[in-house]
Amino acid sequence: MENQITYEGRAKTKNGLKRMAFTAISFMLSVVVVVLILTGLSLDHIAIVILISWITSIVLSLIIYAQNKTSSMKMPWIILMLAIPFVGLIVYLLIGLNGGTRKMKKRYREIDERLIPVLTRKGDEAVVASLRNMDSQAVGISEYIRRSSGYPLWNNTDVEYFDSANRSLERQLEDFENARDFIFMEYHAIEDKISWAAIEKVLVKKVNEGVEVRVFYDDMGSISFITMDFVGRMEELGIQCRAFNPLAPGLNMFLNNRDHRKLTVIDGRIGYTGSYNLADKYFGITHPYGEWRDCGIRLQGDAVKSLTVTFLEMWNAAKPRKKYSFDTDLEKYLPDHPYESKGDTFIQPYGDSPMDRERVGENVYISMIEKAERYCYFVSPYLILTDEMTHAISLAAKRGVDVRILTPGIPDKKIVYGVTRSFYHPLVINGVRIFEWTPGFCHCKLCVVDDRMSVCGTINLDYRSLYHHFENACWIYDADIAVRIREDIESLLAQSREVTFKYGGDRNPGLRLGQLFLRLFAELL
Repeated sequence: MENQITYEGRAKTKNGLKRMAFTAISFMLSVVVVVLILTGLSLDHIAIVILISWITSIVLSLIIYAQNKTSSMKMPWIILMLAIPFVGLIVYLLIGLNGGTRKMKKRYREIDERLIPVLTRKGDEAVVASLRNMDSQAVGISEYIRRSSGYPLWNNTDVEYFDSANRSLERQLEDFENARDFIFMEYHAIEDKISWAAIEKVLVKKVNEGVEVRVFYDDMGSISFITMDFVGRMEELGIQCRAFNPLAPGLNMFLNNRDHRKLTVIDGRIGYTGSYNLADKYFGITHPYGEWRDCGIRLQGDAVKSLTVTFLEMWNAAKPRKKYSFDTDLEKYLPDHPYESKGDTFIQPYGDSPMDRERVGENVYISMIEKAERYCYFVSPYLILTDEMTHAISLAAKRGVDVRILTPGIPDKKIVYGVTRSFYHPLVINGVRIFEWTPGFCHCKLCVVDDRMSVCGTINLDYRSLYHHFENACWIYDADIAVRIREDIESLLAQSREVTFKYGGDRNPGLRLGQLFLRLFAELL
């Protein structure tokens, strides 16, 4: 059985690599065509092309400089285009821009204009007033989320934290068995293998019972895990299935906007989110990078409506207008189920989208850091920070806040790991403590502050999550959940090596130069 699984896994990986290779070859051929056209020009014409590219690079650099973006993302492009005008210009046009962005922005705006008002009408202003009376600082974060993304604050919701992907999935499968109306699943990566087989078995059973089942995944995130016929096979089983932003040949092959969200909604009453995808390594079936660590949360109650809207946003935007119909019967998916929570939890699920200029994920993290008085702990598989985030974290440590950041001890991407470590020094010299989890790869995305508020979701501390990806998370104001998350992080810290002092001194000049060079490409990692 093990040999068979290995063979099938290799076949799927080979299929994904073939697709990536085909796209890469198409891209290279396009570049070769451009080069051949240029080499066929006379010296006078080449000089004119170089002059035009130089002038264009200067103008474009000024435009980039004036953009409402963090300098950490603007300066690498400006440096590249001014240092190597023609090459820098071509790279920016191919990678820095996304040709479909304008059309996608319009589509998402239209969808959100229909979804968010329905959601906010179901929100309760009394919930906000209640939190304001308890904690005026915390309510400011909640109000920012509501005003910038439209997602309201909820109570009357029970939240359960899982310190492993396996525990979360076991409970998820139990809830699937009790589904009566619909099951929505949206994940960055799905692997058509052991873990998915167990999920698929239950989904097919529920389809046969008349339950509506939808599955949504990111094409790039799943490219090495599933074959091209996955969508068709799901449809044959009665499971509605769509892929986000399929990878296709062409000049603009670097499609930066990926769906990194991970969530499940059951009957509009129960929801799951967290850091794990639906692939075998997340559940410890395979061990490519030592032990793998993930986490998740289960919601039951009013706040699940926000997860439903997050799913419907992506589902309805996944296909061109002519090929999809918008879910008009929203009340069917946003029902008012009578539910009495067991505690007094305030929770605000929210989505972050690259289709607007609001960096909700980063701003929530920064706001929590600024409100911290005793401690602020972060867990992230990657650490590629903007200047704004670095400043906020460093300032908190200078105020005397116990700031700790946990990253993996075994990398899944060595280049990204090198860039992650390059960010240790500017944090450490300001009093931040850095830990690396020695058993393997810690994929959790967590933040907890002062035993009162926390964030659990999909948002890494890197450019890709904070600026390029569609993400989702839950901001939670609840002492019990915050303590539970803190205790889990402390258990991870106990298994980690502290590298604070190692990165606090002077660095090797060659290593520092190499890290600075890699940072030029940090936005793409």
